[in-house]
Amino acid sequence: MRRTALLCVLVLMAVARDARASGLDLRLGAFAPRAEGTLFSDVQELYTVTKDDLRGFTGGVEYNLVVARNVEIGFHVDSYQRRVDTFYRDFTRPDGSEIQQTLKVGIVPVGMSVRIVPTSKRTRFAPYVAGGVDLLVWEYEEFGDFIDFFDPDLPIYADQFRADGVAFGLHAAAGLRVYLNRDVALGLEGRYQWGEADMGDDFAPNEPGLVNRIDLSGTSLTFGLRVRF
Repeated sequence: MRRTALLCVLVLMAVARDARASGLDLRLGAFAPRAEGTLFSDVQELYTVTKDDLRGFTGGVEYNLVVARNVEIGFHVDSYQRRVDTFYRDFTRPDGSEIQQTLKVGIVPVGMSVRIVPTSKRTRFAPYVAGGVDLLVWEYEEFGDFIDFFDPDLPIYADQFRADGVAFGLHAAAGLRVYLNRDVALGLEGRYQWGEADMGDDFAPNEPGLVNRIDLSGTSLTFGLRVRF
């Protein structure tokens, strides 16, 4: 996942260098996964995990170009990763101690946005709306101690389960830039992304013919700094 994300960053930097970039945005904030579907339903049923536990930090960088009056195209890379330590809700070891696991989920959206900024260059407050497409580089992992529910003795064993991939996604955003001077602004942006992907064999459902899918959708709220060239 890290090698794929790095390659995407280098490609976007090459695109921005060859074009005439009009600005650079750096942002940092929080991402809240939607966490719907079979995978997260099973996780919340088995383990002491809630959707709130999956909220985590996100950050990103964007090169944007002015292509027409009040219209920008941006190329961005963002990143979210969350690690949660948990244990089974309804099962313990024979001595009463907890059966512990760690869950880890990460998403790196690499994409392009079209942004509409319906204000003049000299305004101090510049609201905008945006939308675009992403390649969602993702990974999901569970490691620790698990119960074999197919064995009537319910033995406990140590194991690791992992899946990763790249999925197509969409996003929509709205935000506000507050210019401190002609070339520097502070920013606030809310964004929602949509995406999902098939899981691998490690997370195959018990019923034949079904495929587990991971929900990659969620909401982010970020604060940022913009430098206009």
